[in-house]
Amino acid sequence: MLCVCCRLPSRLHAELRESVERQLQTLPVSTGPGVEGDTLGDEGLIGNLHQQIQLSVQERDQAMELWRASAQELDRLQQLYQITTSDGQLHVAEQQHLVFVRSLVCVCTEAIMPHRRACLSCHTQTNQQFLKTLTEQSTEMEELRNQLRYTLLQFQNVRHNCPQDRLLQIQNAEAHGREEASDRRLHHLQSALSQLEARLKAASQEAEGVRREQVVWERQVGELQVRCASLEEERYEAFSKVRDSIQLAEEASLQKDQALLREKQKSEELDRMNEAVRQLIQDAAIRTRKEVENVRKQCNSQIHRMAEELSALQLECADKESQMERSMREMRAVEEELEKVYKEGRGEPEYRKMEVLHQRSLNAERLKDDMNITLQSTHNKMKKLEMDYSEELSRCQEEVRRLQGSLSAAREDCSGVSEERLQLQQENMQLRREMEELRKASLMTQRRAKQQVSQMEQEYSLKEQGLEARVRELEESSRSSSADLTRLLSAQQKTSQRWKEEAKTLTLTFQTKLTSLKLVQCTGYTCVYTTNKL
Repeated sequence: MLCVCCRLPSRLHAELRESVERQLQTLPVSTGPGVEGDTLGDEGLIGNLHQQIQLSVQERDQAMELWRASAQELDRLQQLYQITTSDGQLHVAEQQHLVFVRSLVCVCTEAIMPHRRACLSCHTQTNQQFLKTLTEQSTEMEELRNQLRYTLLQFQNVRHNCPQDRLLQIQNAEAHGREEASDRRLHHLQSALSQLEARLKAASQEAEGVRREQVVWERQVGELQVRCASLEEERYEAFSKVRDSIQLAEEASLQKDQALLREKQKSEELDRMNEAVRQLIQDAAIRTRKEVENVRKQCNSQIHRMAEELSALQLECADKESQMERSMREMRAVEEELEKVYKEGRGEPEYRKMEVLHQRSLNAERLKDDMNITLQSTHNKMKKLEMDYSEELSRCQEEVRRLQGSLSAAREDCSGVSEERLQLQQENMQLRREMEELRKASLMTQRRAKQQVSQMEQEYSLKEQGLEARVRELEESSRSSSADLTRLLSAQQKTSQRWKEEAKTLTLTFQTKLTSLKLVQCTGYTCVYTTNKL
């Protein structure tokens, strides 16, 4: 709608220009005595043209006011854009509005430039028309001067050749009347020429002012184009900033997700480590307990077995000792019997008996030696068992110390893992606090952006209402201007009709005057001819 209203003055100006050109083409160009009517027609035409120029200037002023309003709107939007350039969610609305304002400025410039060109062409046409009328009037004045000279010469010839007083008086009166009419016409033409020169000077000054205004407006258009280019650059910079902020936000969200994932992985790893340490401690305790129990059982079984062997060996030693004592007693008994035998000196059967006893004593000694050997071997075995028991006991103690060292190392690892877990928990709490702060900041920015968007929507609605009101005013002004133009056209048509009628009457009067002058000349020629004959 605004574009239509901006193009409406240019269209009306084009129609007005066409109507004026048609009227100028239909105007008759007369010479001779009708110059006074022509000057009056030129004055009416010039007044009409001045009215049309004033209307075009008013339309140009309205368009310039609209252009200034759009420039002010563009400046205000630029300030608002500079204020809200850090907000990433408003760049689409800003871009659309900037495109709208740029299109509005372009339309206004497109609407004003042909209007100014039309004004300049109209001024040039009026200047050409003024020059044309000046040349025509100068030619008419030359023709009138030539006619005046010719009539004066005729009057002198008639005065020299015609002695009649009546004819001389008539010719003098006619010549004097013609001279006065020519003087009046010359004076009127000079005044009209001076007026036309003054109007031409004013029109040239106005055209020069229009040219200066055109230069000023072209400079302002260049400044607006530079400003639009700077706005485009600022818009690109804002887009790059918004793109960078979006990229930073994406990187922050990605880092947040990675931190959450690392936190989750660390918590899971910490749980696994705690579970593994707890399981390791339990397994180490169970294994240590089992190994201690096994070693204790082995040691107890070995001790029990060695005690049994020792008791068995002790019983065997006791048996052997009892057997040795019994054999010693028997040997003593045998020796006593041998002594008795030697003392008594018995025979051969007793000798055999002695041999048997001697054999028995030998067997007893052999048995004693065997028992000593077995006793020594049992003592050696007992010593060996005691040494094995002591070695096994030391080995078990060493194993117990090793298991206690591994248990203490596992406890130290558990304490280190617990410290690392506390550190990870602290880092997790810090990350959660940072995430909460980032969430609050994002909520605040979203809320602020929503408020700014609502405020800008209200401002845009107010601007739209203002533009609609301005469009309605422009429509009303265009209607009134069209009504004025129709009224002016009708008035111009009436004046052109009146000028045509006056031109017809002037041509008739001029023709009658020409016929009368021709008759006077013919009579003068006849008088001269008759006087020459006489």
